[in-house]
Amino acid sequence: MRRGSFSFRQWMGVLLLVAAAACKDAPPPPPETPPEPTPNNKSYTNPLKVSIPGGGQVENCPDPTIIRGQQPGDEAWYMYCTMDPLNDNDRDSTGRYRKHLIPTLKSADLVDWTYVGDAFTERPEWAEPTSDVWAPEIEYFGNKYHLYYTVVNTKEGGSAIGVATSDSPTGPWTHASKPVVEPQDPPCCANQDRWVYDPEVLVEEDGSKYIYYGSYFGGISVRTLSEDGLTSDPFSQVEVTVANRYEAASIIKHGDFYYLLGSSTDCCVGALTGYSIFAGRSRSPWGPFVDREGVRLTYNRVGGTPVLGLNGNRWVGPGHNAVLTDFGGQDWIVYHAIDRNNPSFAPPKVGEAPLAKRQVLMDALDWIDGWPTVRGGAWASDTEQPAPAARPGEKSRYQVSPVKEEEPGAVMNSDDFEGTSLGSQWTWIRPPAESGFGLEDGFLRIDTQAADLHEDNNSASVLTQPAPAGDYVVETRLRLNLPPVSCCHNYVQAGLVIHGDDNHYVKLVHFSYWETRQIAFAKEVGPENKPRYGETAGGPADETVWLRIAKRQRGTEELYTAYSSRDGSTWTRAGTWTHSLGPEARIGLVSMSGAGFTAHFDYVRVHELKQ
Repeated sequence: MRRGSFSFRQWMGVLLLVAAAACKDAPPPPPETPPEPTPNNKSYTNPLKVSIPGGGQVENCPDPTIIRGQQPGDEAWYMYCTMDPLNDNDRDSTGRYRKHLIPTLKSADLVDWTYVGDAFTERPEWAEPTSDVWAPEIEYFGNKYHLYYTVVNTKEGGSAIGVATSDSPTGPWTHASKPVVEPQDPPCCANQDRWVYDPEVLVEEDGSKYIYYGSYFGGISVRTLSEDGLTSDPFSQVEVTVANRYEAASIIKHGDFYYLLGSSTDCCVGALTGYSIFAGRSRSPWGPFVDREGVRLTYNRVGGTPVLGLNGNRWVGPGHNAVLTDFGGQDWIVYHAIDRNNPSFAPPKVGEAPLAKRQVLMDALDWIDGWPTVRGGAWASDTEQPAPAARPGEKSRYQVSPVKEEEPGAVMNSDDFEGTSLGSQWTWIRPPAESGFGLEDGFLRIDTQAADLHEDNNSASVLTQPAPAGDYVVETRLRLNLPPVSCCHNYVQAGLVIHGDDNHYVKLVHFSYWETRQIAFAKEVGPENKPRYGETAGGPADETVWLRIAKRQRGTEELYTAYSSRDGSTWTRAGTWTHSLGPEARIGLVSMSGAGFTAHFDYVRVHELKQ
């Protein structure tokens, strides 16, 4: 080899150096484009189908909570329910219904489910041996599943929140040696047992943990939760709702906000159950949570934006929910509801009250103008729906279609109460004393009466006029001088009623309930039915509110949809009751359920229902 020449090995080295330099300056290769998600072609119809091995169906899953398997190789979904019988035939040798210690369900696709047993074989040591165990909440952290639950009766007295841990979503579970949240007095009152119910756990990305709990008596609170999830700090406690309005907190982090979903009214009044879900949001897990109108959930004139309520189909009482996000990014809400055509288990013994049958449902949860609502505001479904994307690489076929609310059309008749006496269209049922009402400065004054229109107590005066034939909307503006903060002018109320007779009506009122002021939309059916009376809640109240009921005929049924407003412009739907009040029904005004206050009605206007 001559001096100055390169060997083959040297030439290769130079080439490699040049190539390396070129690669260093070259842009990185573009990332691989992920494959397009595959549409999930499955469908489902509520209630969710839950099979029992060996035969039968689970027809009862109150207070559901849900999680996907967190360990390698486990792609199933798991659901847990409150302690209750599974179906009408789930009885012991004496004929009494069995109560399962947290029934556990499993699914591969979120549509078809199987009952795989009960979480527990026994209660924690600190619980009364026969205590009910309610409202499970499932979380996974620290390489363990954490199953939280309500113990209704503890040996110490009162209720508490417990937790059990496991390496598997189906157990075996180990109960913690003491409650996560201890029995306690409610914020209002010493030496009484607060309802320490309905745990909800929030785990932040940085590992911070919070536990929400509480029900009507005491309201809902939040505390910090220990790193291992077994204890909470009572000195960190903050109240996030006023008492006597909400229970069953569910927390969703969406965008920059934490959304608190709370369920309201009675969960279990058979076909008259008005249980519904409302939301408030905050930039902090500690609150304050405010509704769409900026009203706090801690105010006595309590806030809340409807998420899911009555819509006039077979499902009533939708509530106590959990939320999941599928693999296509769509949110879904899992909740219980009651089929008004099959609302209860048959009583196991003569004379015993029937047990509400709360079936498990699932629907898409949408976000409209920053607020959650189910199926674009259509709420619970009773027809075939596109299934969620339960597995990686899938997307759901569901697409949101926002609901158009009922609106008033042309005015059919109006009374602005500008005269000195009531018009001839008005008729009293049980007229009040002459001093109990009057026309004053363009308002109709009706003093609240120590009388009622409720089941067997039909003593209140009702001012009525004929309702038009066909579909219509009736509206009034009402000022009721209930104090904004006080307790307890229970049940004092005023508002609208569509009156078939004293035992058959729907009623939309501003009313007082313990320390709260609320909008209530109620239905009563005759003494031949049990239960006879149920109500759902509306949006926030104020001293002056606008109330509106839209009536629409559907076959042999009448649909009554209620709305309320604090300014006459922004309206909040309070749900839809079905009824059969008939062609002789009358539009009425009431002011009742306790003396000492005054209702002023500005007008009553009847409109065509805009089509």
